[in-house]
Amino acid sequence: MTSRFEIMPGVIHYPGWLDRSAQQALLDDLRAVVKAAPLFVPRMPRTGKPFSVRMSNCGVLGWVSDETGYRYQPAHPETGRPWPAMPPRLLDAWQALAGYPHPPEACLINLYDAAAKMGLHQDRDEDDLDAPVLSLSLGDTAVFRVGGVARSDRSVSVKLQSGDALSFGGPARLAFHGIDRIIAGSSTLLPQGGRINLTLRRVTRPAG
Repeated sequence: MTSRFEIMPGVIHYPGWLDRSAQQALLDDLRAVVKAAPLFVPRMPRTGKPFSVRMSNCGVLGWVSDETGYRYQPAHPETGRPWPAMPPRLLDAWQALAGYPHPPEACLINLYDAAAKMGLHQDRDEDDLDAPVLSLSLGDTAVFRVGGVARSDRSVSVKLQSGDALSFGGPARLAFHGIDRIIAGSSTLLPQGGRINLTLRRVTRPAG
């Protein structure tokens, strides 16, 4: 039975949800995704400052960021092609862990190198805030920080290892969260090191 720890109300950690063979299989799926939708460097709104991560997406929608703002769109910002379909393994993860009757529409793929971070932020660009956000980790361990719905709220940190899953929803759906640092060399899954984070999201409200 999968271990399940509630970090705070609405934030659930599933350590080792993917075993090594499942991690490798998902990594193979992602290689095909990134071949069709190459990694790109997003930029901050207004300033155009580049993020420290590279990213891509799969699903009917993908999250992008540039000088004009944050948004979801159906096509890759550089190739103009539709995002690849979401691999069945990701849909299975959502069905198993999200506790939500409608499928995800976007999976954001973030690639962190040893120096990359992600400042505290909210996932609030989705119309459907009833659905949780589901995260899967591959590769080096990340120190993940999560707090409350105000940036000044008390926060806690947890180490997310390769194969871990984490979801946040309900009272924590708009919780501030981020990545403080990557622990280089803590996993052998990725030949070049680093961490891949997969974030599954429902974007639009279901009809009816």
